[in-house]
Amino acid sequence: MAGYVAYVYSELRRTGDLVFPVIGLPDRLDLGDSVSFWPALVIALACAVLLGLAAHYLVFRPLRHAPSLAKVVASVGLMIVLQSIIVLRFGTTNRTVSTILPAEPFEIFGINIPRDRLYLAALAILVSAVLWAAYRFLRFGLATRAAAENEKGASLLGYSPEKLAATNWVIATVLAGLAGILIAPISGLNPLNYSLFVVPALGAALVGRFSSFGLTMAAGLGIGMLQSEVTKFQATYSWFPKVGVKEGLPFLIIILVMYLAGKSLPTRGTLAEGRQASALRPGPLIPSTLLPVIGVVALLFTIQGGYRFALIVSMIGAVIALSLVVLTGFVGQISLAQMAFAGTAAFTLSKFADKVGIPFPFAPLMAAGVAALLGLLVGIPALRVRGVNLAVITLAAGVAIEEFVFKNPSYSGGFRGSPVPEAGLFGLEFGRGNDISFGIFVLVVLTLVALGVSNLRRSTTGRRLLAVRSNERAAAASGVSVASAKLLAFAISSFIAGLGGCLIAYQRGQVSFESFGVFVSLNYLAMAYLGGIAVVSGAMVAGALASGGLVFLSLDRWIGFGKYELLVAGIGLIITAILNPEGIAGGMRFMVGQLRQRFTGARAPVPIGEAPAPEAAHGSGGEAREKERVSDATG
Repeated sequence: MAGYVAYVYSELRRTGDLVFPVIGLPDRLDLGDSVSFWPALVIALACAVLLGLAAHYLVFRPLRHAPSLAKVVASVGLMIVLQSIIVLRFGTTNRTVSTILPAEPFEIFGINIPRDRLYLAALAILVSAVLWAAYRFLRFGLATRAAAENEKGASLLGYSPEKLAATNWVIATVLAGLAGILIAPISGLNPLNYSLFVVPALGAALVGRFSSFGLTMAAGLGIGMLQSEVTKFQATYSWFPKVGVKEGLPFLIIILVMYLAGKSLPTRGTLAEGRQASALRPGPLIPSTLLPVIGVVALLFTIQGGYRFALIVSMIGAVIALSLVVLTGFVGQISLAQMAFAGTAAFTLSKFADKVGIPFPFAPLMAAGVAALLGLLVGIPALRVRGVNLAVITLAAGVAIEEFVFKNPSYSGGFRGSPVPEAGLFGLEFGRGNDISFGIFVLVVLTLVALGVSNLRRSTTGRRLLAVRSNERAAAASGVSVASAKLLAFAISSFIAGLGGCLIAYQRGQVSFESFGVFVSLNYLAMAYLGGIAVVSGAMVAGALASGGLVFLSLDRWIGFGKYELLVAGIGLIITAILNPEGIAGGMRFMVGQLRQRFTGARAPVPIGEAPAPEAAHGSGGEAREKERVSDATG
């Protein structure tokens, strides 16, 4: 939101046009040649107010009692929508913004510091103090804190939780918009950079535990100062790493704070989350596998050119989506770093196959194993952190890996990328790109991975994973090792994502960091949730919907849909999170079940591992009932 508000301000100052965010309506309204500073600032912040109200009433109000995954997914969808609107309205080129605060250097202890940095720091301290006083002493602040603790209690006292939430959304978006406008002259305007500002901001908020304005402000200033020192060290000392350290610093802070503050199990009395997506036990595997495989083989021999390439991209996307089925669908652990694991395997494959000369299939399996080890390291905080906080940690991990590893020319080859030789076995080359032989190779890998995930769901281990997703305390009381289950899920998921990264490398013949950025991870989570996060068929749908896949290529060629791809995906993701957490595959399964029940009278199976009702608690009788239910699931 900060990025869009900053762009609105910049456009008003440059051209005098007020740009509207709703696609399909008039793009802009001409207010004159150029708007002066104060009117432009007021109009931009008014847009922030409207964005905050829209986000609350259209997106997050319907998700008040939804699981953490649904809220994270909706947030990702909203970010995708806003970023795509910025690209559609303003383009992707870097913009410079004229200075707002005085920028002349100011000397302190022999160090020259630009004045605008000092003004920004002073403003941050002032805003923090005002917010602390408002939420500590004013009736509105006290009511907000009361509603956060107990909505029903606040309602009985005569306060409307809805109005309080809407007001807080407005305050948050106005502050974010103001920060975006003030930062723009320093950093410049770029859709990608502005989105990544959220990582150090979330690190500061986590240090303050989303409750202390003072700690959050101090942590934010501290992170900024440390990053500045890192920049100075990079410019001064030749031995100091030149890439990644500055961006990885917030990740280390987030990991340290959250791991120390977290708990191995949720506390007693913690409310269980709402109903999660159903992870139904798969049916007979042979008929459900044989027919799709035959259909895909027929398509590979029938379609040509870009369509065949898109079909192969969809199959690779399905492999990566299967990694999210294991981790998020079966265990409920939210990961925003899957493409970081895929990229690690892809670049490692280049080293193993091209530099060391390790042959196929050992090179991709070993590369995927390296990704699994990295997944275990990233998954360690999951032993004490869960829900939205875990999503923040994996997001920061993805950014750190991208900046420290993928953008390191000595490892990734820089902008030239890293070459990957063709895969082949016993003298038979599999090809690459849109070759039929390569498509069959990818299909074999996808089929094996899908069968493996299906068998995992049917196994005792799969039932234990679902028990952890349902209720960690009850699962532990039933003899399930929660820590082992989480780490196993991270390892399996990262290994599968690594296989997907190797397939990307083989298809393109050369890998570069642009293919594995953090926003690609967000898009894959979006597609996996949209398809159906907890079932194998959902991963197949997610692959078809993947960027560059068969569905979007067809729509682009038929109706010129390409530039609206991310916008429609983000909107679809938000709608799915609100109305249908089962995803497209779940909706289709529900319709088939309804038809079957109507014509045969058969009842739909009851899924194992469902979350309890929102009002069920983990304490006293609620925990006892949950222990019985999880015992049934674990056998």
